[in-house]
Amino acid sequence: MACGTLVWCAARRSHNCGVRSCETSRQYWSPSTFIRAEGQRVKALEDAQAYVIAAIQPLGTSEVPLAESLGRVVAQPVVVREPMPPFDNSAMDGYAVLAADVTQVPVRLTVLEDVAAGSVPTEPIVVGTATRIMTGAPMPRGADAVVRVEDTSSPSRDEVVVASSVRRGDNVRLAGGDMKPGDVIVVPGTRLTSRHLATLASAGIDPVVSDLPTVAVMSTGDEIVDPSTPVLKLGTIRDSNRVMLMSMLNELGVPVLDLGIIGDDPRELRSAYETAADGADVIVSTGGVSMGDSDYVKQILSDLGGIEFWKVAMQPGKPFAFGAVNGVPLFGLPGNPVSTFVSFEQFVRPALLTMMGARYVMRTHIEGTMGEDVTTSSDRRVFLRVYIEMDDQGSFIARRSGGQGSNMHLSLSRADAFAVIPVGVGSLSAGDHVTLEMFRWPEGRGFND
Repeated sequence: MACGTLVWCAARRSHNCGVRSCETSRQYWSPSTFIRAEGQRVKALEDAQAYVIAAIQPLGTSEVPLAESLGRVVAQPVVVREPMPPFDNSAMDGYAVLAADVTQVPVRLTVLEDVAAGSVPTEPIVVGTATRIMTGAPMPRGADAVVRVEDTSSPSRDEVVVASSVRRGDNVRLAGGDMKPGDVIVVPGTRLTSRHLATLASAGIDPVVSDLPTVAVMSTGDEIVDPSTPVLKLGTIRDSNRVMLMSMLNELGVPVLDLGIIGDDPRELRSAYETAADGADVIVSTGGVSMGDSDYVKQILSDLGGIEFWKVAMQPGKPFAFGAVNGVPLFGLPGNPVSTFVSFEQFVRPALLTMMGARYVMRTHIEGTMGEDVTTSSDRRVFLRVYIEMDDQGSFIARRSGGQGSNMHLSLSRADAFAVIPVGVGSLSAGDHVTLEMFRWPEGRGFND
């Protein structure tokens, strides 16, 4: 099946590429047809998100060392091979006993030996005897309970007086009590955290995970200069978008190909996009997609592949480009920094997590209450930058973190979440319920935020 107007062909690398093959891809317009058919029609955010996710599929898989798997997504069920714990052991420092020996207390028992964690008991427990045992040490043969050390006294090294009775099984961790052979302990699509790694380490398992997409990042525009520029010339701005995007990608744990700042030069732009397509699985560029921007970016992207330029019904971040360059998915984000951030959160991050095989790709939403009156546009979904406070009842209260212009860095850096205002709602009053899309929890906030 020829590609025709399909955006992407089959896998371009030895592993599966991040876009659907011609056989499974939906029919896309060619760039010229798209511009003519779509014009300036505004897409609903959920439609645009579904459109993007439908074009993305996971990459290949690899078995990686456990120490390198933090943040990776499990591709196959992780199945336990042995019981955990692997042997019956003591849950307390104390004395391993026969529970029947200590039903009537106080009672005096003979201490046979000491067993520390990492050592093996040699003496079986019989009537009238006990073993001094440490937490985690294997249970002696015959013992069926442990008396806590604080419930005993020791007249001599070879004797113990038990002052509290125990039942069979008290203070004993049974083999397989946590995990049994055949148990699935991590399901596919799980993004591994430090807690998962501890579980896998205890089971001695290196996971099979989805491969990570390499993401090429570039900023476009003659007005953009390096962040280290000490004094700005009139008409120039420092490149905050690329720094922000690379940091967000680092948080996801994906490799980044930094292509720097590309000026409004057709040859330079074309070369940069071709370099990105050759060395990366995804391309993210900022600038050049809004109405009134230089036609260079739009024309070159249209020449190189099936790129669609949309208006999405959200604020900020209305202009957006999506498609492929030489078979590699491309996300063209608007140039204003807050618009870049919002577009990344709504499109790029979910797409990358989809490529990584994750089951859940969207940020956590919680319910909160507005702490002040706000007025917004009613014809689009608005992502209001807010910081979060907690009232005496433990409810989340959202307040604007500062000015809401799409160029305003400070309110973004001080925000914990977006207050998501749906289409058709032009205002909220203090006390109204609101959906909060969390990207930072308040404990990560600085003193002056």
